[in-house]
Order: sequence, then structure tokens, then C-alpha cells
Amino acid sequence: MNDNKLITGIHHVTAIASGSQKNFEFYAGILGLRLVKKTVNFDASSVYHLYYGDEIGSPGSIITFFPYEGLVKGRQGKGMLNTTSFSVPLDSLDYWIKRLDKYGVLYKRPQERFKDEIAVYFEDADGLGLELVFNNKDTRIGSYNQTIDKTHAIRGFYNVEIWEEGYERTAALLQDQLNHTLIAEKGNRFRFAATDSPGNYVDLVCMPDSLKGLAGSGTVHHLAFSTPDKGSQTAIREKIVERRYNPTPILDRNYFQSIYFREPGGVLFEVATAIPGFSVDEPSSHLGENLMLPDWFENERKELEAHLLPINTDLSNYR
Repeated sequence: MNDNKLITGIHHVTAIASGSQKNFEFYAGILGLRLVKKTVNFDASSVYHLYYGDEIGSPGSIITFFPYEGLVKGRQGKGMLNTTSFSVPLDSLDYWIKRLDKYGVLYKRPQERFKDEIAVYFEDADGLGLELVFNNKDTRIGSYNQTIDKTHAIRGFYNVEIWEEGYERTAALLQDQLNHTLIAEKGNRFRFAATDSPGNYVDLVCMPDSLKGLAGSGTVHHLAFSTPDKGSQTAIREKIVERRYNPTPILDRNYFQSIYFREPGGVLFEVATAIPGFSVDEPSSHLGENLMLPDWFENERKELEAHLLPINTDLSNYR
């Protein structure tokens, strides 16, 4: 396989939350993302794993959460992915400012970062760093669930922002092992991409004077890159082994296969296959409606359903 096809961009971002209901209301209600999968953390089945994205959960649109009920807040800082940015049309700025105001979401004033992109920073209820990036580069169809005017809907990710002590070693990993190229820089920000399009930008920001980040609610657990299939994933894993970053074996996540390893600054990276996708166990028209479990947890369904708090999916208050 051609080496430049091993990594195609961002697959998903997974974060930690302190509650499932308020998490659903923020991302499905206020932001208008579709809940594409309701399952459990495959490594801790007593906790939900909630996936939000576009209509089918395309790579580059998926933000996921482990909601540990009542978990204390973490702290943003170096060694963490601190901001996850969503892509929206340039002429939607007024629409989104009014929507954030309507639901009492505090935000920073719009700022131009690189040419033809305007960013508005805000946080969810747990303090997770988020942005809306207004631009005319994105040709993807908006992801909406009837709470957002379709013309203004989120298109998927725009970029992610990682704070580092220094960017050089992580940049070398992105360029040499993960098929990324440096495409822009400004001040202490260095932008890399495997595919030069919204949804695939990885910004390394040098923040040597920042405190080190601490895990907890409102922090990102890991960043996943997308690879076409298990064959390309195996080839990537071999490259990671050669660099001595000690990746995990290939793990079955039901909707994709995964490997994990830590980059030099400490952020947990994942490489996930683009297949089979989220319709492997329920039809696309009914994604996210029921608790879906992998075969190896089905014998625990009654216990899990009794333990997991039900999520009220009525979004009428957000229309």
C-alpha cells in the first residue's frame, strides 16, 4: 500500500465528562450533533460511551465521551489536547453567537487565526475546550438533528489543538510516522495535516510556561487518527514499533479496530480503522436510539441497563 494513504486524517476525539444527561443536552441539544452510538466503555463497562457526529458518524466528525457520573474536573495544560474545534459556515457567525447567548454559554470574542478562518472559543459544562471555526473551505454536509437550521449546522471537526513543552519531537512523529505535513505556522502555533482539509488539522502550540494538564472531567482522553483498514493499520503499527513508541496490540472496538500509544508530549494517540462503521449493529436511520453492546457484553445487559442512568433524549427545548 502507498505509504501516504496509511493515515487519512482525524477519526475521532474522546473526552471525559461528569454526567451523561447534561452531556447529551449540550452536544445533541445546543450543538445539534447526532447521537450516533450509545454503548459502554469497552474497558470499563459500567460507564457509557457516547458518540456524536454527522448523520452516519463519518471519520472527522466524531466526538465521544466517557461520562463518569460526578467525576471531579481535570485541568487543561501542556501535554494535553485542550481544544477541539468544529467547522461551520463563515456566514453562520451571527446565528451561533445568538444561539450561545440563548443557552447561556460563555464565549470569547471572535478572532481570526489563519487566513479565512474565524474562531470562537467556549467550553461545555465540564470545562472542555471547544471552538466553532467559521470558514468557507468546508464542503461537507452539515450534521443536524432537527435542533439546528441545516444551513448553519456543524460540518464536523475543523482542527484540534495540543499544548506542548516544545513541538519538535511530536512534529517529527506526525511527519515521519503518521503522514502529516506542516502546512501553516503562526507564532507558537504549528499546523499539520495528513489531508489538507477541514476536519484534519492538528495544531501543536508551544506552551512551555503552562502547568501540566491533569486528567478529569472536561479533558480529552485521546485523539484518534483514521486509517483505511486493518492492513494499513498493521503497517502503521510497524512504523510505530520501529520508533519505539510501544503501541498496544490491535484491539476490537466493534465499529473500528484500534491501536494506542503516547506521543512524546504525553497525549494518548489512537489509530482507528474507517471500517466497518456505526451501522454494523443498527440501521443508519436509527443510530443512537438503543443501548448497543458488543457480543462479549450481551450476557451483562440486564445488570448494565440497571446500573446506567437513563438518558432523556427529548430535544424539544433546544429547537
